[in-house]
Amino acid sequence: MTTQATAATAPPPGPSRPRTGGANTLTAGRLHRAVPWLLLAGCWIVTGTVYGLMAASGATSGFDPVGTIFFGTVLFVILLTLLSRIVEGGRRSIDRLVTSLVLTAFIIALLPLVSLVWTVIANGLARFDVQFFSESMRNVIGAGGGALHAIIGTLLITLTTAIISVPIGILAAVYLVEYGGGALARAITFFVDVMTGIPSIVAGLFVYALFALIFGPAVRNGFMGAIALSVLMIPVVVRSCEEILRLVPNELREASYALGVPKWRTIVKIVLPTSIAGLVTGVMLAIARVIGETAPLLIVCGFTFSMNYDIFNERMMTLPVFVYTQYTQAAGVAAQASIDRAWTAALVLILIVMALNLIARLIAKIFAPKYGR
Repeated sequence: MTTQATAATAPPPGPSRPRTGGANTLTAGRLHRAVPWLLLAGCWIVTGTVYGLMAASGATSGFDPVGTIFFGTVLFVILLTLLSRIVEGGRRSIDRLVTSLVLTAFIIALLPLVSLVWTVIANGLARFDVQFFSESMRNVIGAGGGALHAIIGTLLITLTTAIISVPIGILAAVYLVEYGGGALARAITFFVDVMTGIPSIVAGLFVYALFALIFGPAVRNGFMGAIALSVLMIPVVVRSCEEILRLVPNELREASYALGVPKWRTIVKIVLPTSIAGLVTGVMLAIARVIGETAPLLIVCGFTFSMNYDIFNERMMTLPVFVYTQYTQAAGVAAQASIDRAWTAALVLILIVMALNLIARLIAKIFAPKYGR
């Protein structure tokens, strides 16, 4: 009986397995998940310290954040690969290397943005004061003055452009997705594709020629600028909103039709609310596309140094045109003052675009459909 019990509980024959002392071989020899991020931060700190010492010693003209991020990331890839090979082995180190290269490619793609933001902030803070936001350039020669007239002009023209372009673009996208399918839909798609590639100065010349035939060659006002920007904005709104509307599942439409809901009400109550977040994002991308245009506004709006709140009358200044005129007129003793105003206006333009995007994200979050119970 004892012999049979021992035979029943004995392990089956097979190759002997080495004892691991209770350790799990699948998780042994792994770096903690925080190690790569701490190593990346450490590499950036080291390279930043080196660049700071070089700037302090006069070897470089100043601190270079782009070089710090780039060479710090390269150092991170090398160190992480070596550390992973020592701790985790060859296969895991190769996986770490490829993942690090993907992260490096992402960071390199962000470097132009980092360089742009750093340069604009570093040069734009010189005139980022109350005077810049409360005064215009009327009767200002040399230092001083502000860009209040340009800020007001940019906001008025951009608002008018959005009022014109957004309804037209969204309605055209709804037609193409929900109703289109014939020759008219193909013609709209063709002309939208053509208009997407139109140079901005051509839109300005078109609007100037149109208004000059009606009101004479001396006409200049902000409404003409809004029309010119609408020519550029409408195709972007149509294309972006069309792609978003196509992402709405057909099952939602079919369920609405099965309940007897008419098509127009399905679009208003089902399709548009479902895609509201994407539609707002597409509209904001289109606004960001046109808010920095300079060439068409130079032609149809001109430039002025005084305040103008009437978009239908007289010339109107915008921030892009303000940056251009201040930079081109920088000469003599007051050259640095003009350049400082140009950099600060560029910084304000970036901040306006950022604020509009944040507001759009908030609107999309508030009005997006809630799926939770």
